[in-house]
Amino acid sequence: MGETGISNLQQRIAVALVGIPLILWLNWMGREYFFVLVLLLTLLATSEFHRLLSVRTFPPALPWFLFFSLVLQLNFFLQVVDAWLLILFILMVLLVLELFRTAGSRIVSIGSSMTALLYVNVTFGSMLLLRKMEPMGASYVLLMFVCIWAADILAYFGGSRFGGRLFKRKLFERLSPHKTWEGFIAGCVGSVFGSAAVAYFDPGLHSGFALLAGLFTGLLSPLGDLVESMFKRDAEVKDSSSLIPGHGGILDRFDTAMFISPLLYLYAFFTESLNGL
Repeated sequence: MGETGISNLQQRIAVALVGIPLILWLNWMGREYFFVLVLLLTLLATSEFHRLLSVRTFPPALPWFLFFSLVLQLNFFLQVVDAWLLILFILMVLLVLELFRTAGSRIVSIGSSMTALLYVNVTFGSMLLLRKMEPMGASYVLLMFVCIWAADILAYFGGSRFGGRLFKRKLFERLSPHKTWEGFIAGCVGSVFGSAAVAYFDPGLHSGFALLAGLFTGLLSPLGDLVESMFKRDAEVKDSSSLIPGHGGILDRFDTAMFISPLLYLYAFFTESLNGL
């Protein structure tokens, strides 16, 4: 491994040593503490996605995006009105704003703006909904992050060590040329082991629920990275920002959690609903 690779790995480790305990502590504290974390991540991710949109389209000014995100996340936390009512309101505001625009395609601008706002806010909002599922909310969020982190670690080292030895073709070379099938398999194993560890140390979490969550997290987690890579390639940028050393931006670091959180929330919601019958 070259000097640049070592430097990047060291940066990742340093960020992990600070970021992981902070996320775990805020998740354990819950309520307003976890909300502040999710809100901050949402606003930063919204700003990054607005930057990506600005390369190809003419979105409304960033303050509008930040305002919409703030309102949506507050509603996910407080659950004052149905989320779809706010989404409809945002769409109507975007339509009115486009009346005053003189450049670019209105349809493209509105469609891309709604995609950005929904992609960022529904995914991070799902983390808030997942955490609010008492009494197991903290366990569910912990399970999600541990599975994702374990999958990332084993996929990174599995791909670096065995990439290309078993399969000649890459996992999805068009969007992510460094992802390998070997790394994907290692990531799935890591996610399942991570879920087993959480279930072992948290007796309140059903082991069957945790293991299935670990399995689909490992299988589907690469999709989160590929979706974000698709957006970045369209905007012709390498990273969504340079905010986090060794990782890029919030979208780069949390793309997998953003993709998995709505799925895990639905899984937990329907599981608890069936158990309550």
